[in-house]
Amino acid sequence: MIPLRDDIPRVHFPVAVVVVIAANLGAHLLLSAQPPQLQEALYRLLGVVPARYAFPDWASLAGYPAMGALPFFSYMFLHSGWWHLLMNMWMLWIFADNIEDVMGPLRFAAFYLLCGLAALALHMAFNLAESAPVIGASGAVAGVMGGYVMLYPRGKVVTFIPIIIIPYIVDLPAWLFLGLWFLSQVLSGLFAHLGQQAGGIAWWAHVGGFLAGMLLVRLFMRPERCYYCQYKGLRQSFRRSE
Repeated sequence: MIPLRDDIPRVHFPVAVVVVIAANLGAHLLLSAQPPQLQEALYRLLGVVPARYAFPDWASLAGYPAMGALPFFSYMFLHSGWWHLLMNMWMLWIFADNIEDVMGPLRFAAFYLLCGLAALALHMAFNLAESAPVIGASGAVAGVMGGYVMLYPRGKVVTFIPIIIIPYIVDLPAWLFLGLWFLSQVLSGLFAHLGQQAGGIAWWAHVGGFLAGMLLVRLFMRPERCYYCQYKGLRQSFRRSE
């Protein structure tokens, strides 16, 4: 399922969302211009290799330099290819403008980064011995989606569903679209874990980011900016603040 648009109006221009998209695009253009061997080295330096942190002696023998906390943030801005980048940025553009609306740019930026960190934490909990670098914005974007389902559960998501060669477009309530998406990530993570096949996708990062977004959105939102929130508890909070 691919979302095409949602029906929640935007009040403020999404400054932080545009900056995040531009940063991801710029990082990918810069990385794509490098020779393949240098690209691989940068992915390993600026992405997160779980075993590098779980087994520091191994990391030292493997020649990993000390990078501090930088990879925990830089990994969110690296992508393995154009399709990986475009899908993440498209999902971000669809859902994040309404999240920034209720937070403002600075709060949204902090929320986005924390969701990315939570996503990474859950992935590492299941994959401590993994030597492949974790890269991509999908965990942080999943956090945005988790926040969205809390604020706008009855919003409509125009969804493209490819059925063999027939393009099928349908309006789905946000709770259903995002609920199905989340369930697919959990099931994929369980199957990958049981089968010991990661498939190159950090399923648990998606799950961790989504759950973090659901939990953190109430802490970062500003009730007076909750213009179109559809969650009863948030509307009541807004009225009490007036």
